[in-house]
Amino acid sequence: MKIPARNLLLGVGALAVIGWIAHATLQSRSPAPGTTGAAARAVPVRVEVATRSDLDVNLDIIGRAEAFSTVNVRSRVSGQLDSLAFTPGKHVRLDEVIAKIDPTLFAAQVRQAEGNLARDHASLTKAQADLVRYEPVAKLGFISKAELDGYRAVLEVAKATVQADQAALELARTQLEYTTIKSPLDGVAGAPLVYPGAQITADTTDIVVINQTHPIHITFALPEARLDNVKRTMAEHPVKVDIRPPGAAEAIAGVLDFIDNAVDPTTGTILLKARVENTDDRLTPGQFLTVTLPTAHLTNAVSVPIESLQNSATGPFLFIVKDDNTVEQRPVTPGPTTGRRLVIAQGLEGGERVVTDGQLLLVAGTRVNLINGNR
Repeated sequence: MKIPARNLLLGVGALAVIGWIAHATLQSRSPAPGTTGAAARAVPVRVEVATRSDLDVNLDIIGRAEAFSTVNVRSRVSGQLDSLAFTPGKHVRLDEVIAKIDPTLFAAQVRQAEGNLARDHASLTKAQADLVRYEPVAKLGFISKAELDGYRAVLEVAKATVQADQAALELARTQLEYTTIKSPLDGVAGAPLVYPGAQITADTTDIVVINQTHPIHITFALPEARLDNVKRTMAEHPVKVDIRPPGAAEAIAGVLDFIDNAVDPTTGTILLKARVENTDDRLTPGQFLTVTLPTAHLTNAVSVPIESLQNSATGPFLFIVKDDNTVEQRPVTPGPTTGRRLVIAQGLEGGERVVTDGQLLLVAGTRVNLINGNR
C-alpha cells in the first residue's frame, strides 16, 4: 500500500516533537551537574541560630509630643493693643517684651496719683506744724483740750490720706507697667490671636499661645499588664526610653518621669510621660512618634527572630534544622518580644538552628537547603 508523501511527512514531524518533549522531561528530572538527587529536591530555607543572653524586653508604643507647659498670654489691663514684638513660630525668652498696650490713659492716671499725693502730703505737713504750734499753747490754757484733740485728729487723717495716695500711686504705676506684656517663660510663640488696634479685655483676651519645648514631654499609654514591671524598674533607677520620629534614622534619648495615678477602665491603659531635653528642636508639640520603653530585664534568655514562630491548631511551634539538614516541628512556649527578637520560654536551647523563611513548604522530616549559609 502506498502512503501519500504528505501523511508520511506529518508522521515524521509528530515523532520528532514527541522525542523532543521526552528529552526535555528527562533533562528537568535530572540533577544539576555537581549535585545529588536528594539535594535537588531539598526545600530552600533561611535559618538563624537561637541565642542565649541577657535581654531588655522593650515595648514599642505610639506616643505624642506635648509641650512641657503651655501659657495663653493675656493682658492684665484693658486697653487698645498698640504693638506686637514677637515673631510667630520663633523662640521667645523669659521676660522678653512680646506686646504693648496703649499706655496713654495709664500714664495720665500715674500723674494724677502723683498730684494727689503731693497735695495731701502738703496737708500732712500743715497738720504736723499746727499740732507742734498748739501743744504748748494748750499747756498754758489758751486753748481747750478738745481743740487740741481736733488738731491731733486732723494730723491722723492727713497721715491716712497720704498712705492711701501712696497706694493709689503704686497701683497706677503697676498698671502702667502692665501695658508692657512680657513672656512668662522660655518657649515658642504661636500665631497672633489679636492684632494691633484691637480692644483688649483684662484677663480675658488671648494674645498668643507660648509652648515650652525645652524640655518637651512625650505622652503614651501603657497596657496595665506591663505597669508593675515599669514601676519596679523606675524605683531602682531612671527608666530611659528611645523616641523615634517618623522616618528618623536615629532615636532620641528620653527619661520616663511621670506615671498617672489611675488606669483608664475603658482602655485598660495608663498614661505615662517621658521627658526629652529637645535642645535641637527636633520634636514639635502634637507630633506622633514611636516610643521604645524597656519593661523588664531577662537573664540567660533564649531568643529567635520573631518571624520564625509558626502557629497551628495544636499551638505555636518552630521548625528546627537538625544536623542531617532535615527539619523537626517542635512545639514551644513563646515569651515576650523585644525589637525583632522573640523570647522562647520553653522548648528551645541556645545554639539550635531555626527556620526563618520558607516554612510554608515544610513538614516534619523535610530535607532543606540552607540558602543563607548558616550551617
